[in-house]
Parts: sequence; C-alpha cells; structure tokens
Amino acid sequence: MMRAFLIPDVFVVFALASAPGACSRPAPPPETAVNLPDSAQPGWRFLFDGRSADQWRAYRGGDLPAGWQVVDGALTRVGQAGDIVTREEFQDFELALEWKVEAGGNSGIMYRVAEAPELETVWQSGPEFQILDDARHPDGRRPETSAGSCYGLYPVPRGIVRPAGEWNEARIVVQGTHVEHWLNGTRVVGYELRSPDWEERVRRSKFASMPRYGRESRGHIALQDHGDWVAYRNIRIRPIAARE
Repeated sequence: MMRAFLIPDVFVVFALASAPGACSRPAPPPETAVNLPDSAQPGWRFLFDGRSADQWRAYRGGDLPAGWQVVDGALTRVGQAGDIVTREEFQDFELALEWKVEAGGNSGIMYRVAEAPELETVWQSGPEFQILDDARHPDGRRPETSAGSCYGLYPVPRGIVRPAGEWNEARIVVQGTHVEHWLNGTRVVGYELRSPDWEERVRRSKFASMPRYGRESRGHIALQDHGDWVAYRNIRIRPIAARE
C-alpha cells in the first residue's frame, strides 16, 4: 500500500509492499499522495476529533449553532445554522480533513477569515476550497466552481472528486502567499495570493468589490452553511512557522 509521511514543509511519499502484487502497481503521478497525514505525526493536532466540537463557534458569534451537530463522528450540518469558524486564528498551516455532501450538495472551507462589523459572510475575506456534488449541482459545470477549486478563481481537473455520499479527502496548505488545494491525494490547485495573476482573476470575479478578500495574513478557518447537508470529520491542522 502507499503511506505518506510528512516531514516539515516537505511532503514525501514512500511505497511499501504490503500485499501480493503490490510492487506491480503503477507508481502515482508526481505531486500525488494516497493517505492524508495522521494526527499522531509531529506538529499535527485535531480541530475536530469526532467527539467534541468545542473548538468551533458561529461566525461573529459565541456558541456553535444548533444546526451543526456531531453525528456518527462527523461535524454535520443538519439544519439551518449559519457558517462556523475555529475559535483560534491561524497564519501559515496545513489543514487535512474528510468531507461528504448530499446529492446536489454545496459547502466550502474558507481560510484566513476575518471578523469585522462590515463583513457579513466568511467568503468576503477568506478564499474558498469548494465542497460540492459536481454531478448534480450547477456549479459542477465549470472547473472554476467545481469541488476542490479556489471558488470562482482557479479551476480543477475533472475525475478526481468522489460521488455524493462518499467521503473525500481534502488538504489545504497556506504558507505566506503560497496556497495549495489537494483533493483525494492529488494537488488540484496552486496559486500565489496577491500575485499579478491572482489580482487579475479577482478583478474579473464577484470578489472585486470586496476590499478584504484574500488580504488577511491570518484568520479563522470556516465551514460554510450553504443550506445543504454536509459532514466533516478527522479535521487536523499543522501550523507552519512563518517564512523569514
């Protein structure tokens, strides 16, 4: 089987033969890993361990909304709730989790989210890792709004997301201005915040009128309530030391 070991700031994949015929399997393509990092590895800790959701609260609120509940070991949007954020803020980090949505479902993971009186939603400041049932939701028709994309800005390749009702693996790396989105072991997005390419894409998007979008150097991680059933589990984070 394939096991992935995380060395700080470097993701290295080792192939270990564990079953007959394992050595005959084709090697994965570059920048591909099969397993998400384990919370037991150095530097990793849980933001949600399947039992307690006490590290999460409502966006611009104090308590976890009743519409988010722990169900079968997953932090699940079961009813009208609103977006939720981590109580803690993060600057540079690696985030890993699993997610699944209902048929036609939509949600998102935002990062470096700010809270301020003029900000009504998490996506007015935080870029989004799109969570979606590509096959049934209209956003799945465009690579820029499909599962794993940096919503509305950076597209993803086809054929990587799993169907609604199945668990997907997400990994987000944010270090300085560099951002990566990984979906089911494949890096699907890579970009530089505030680069000329980024600025041009933002200028042509709905975020052009949002002065704090993608500008925060640190902030909360958010899970979006888009009105659909969605579940997240094994939410882990590894803070990364800021670059000199």
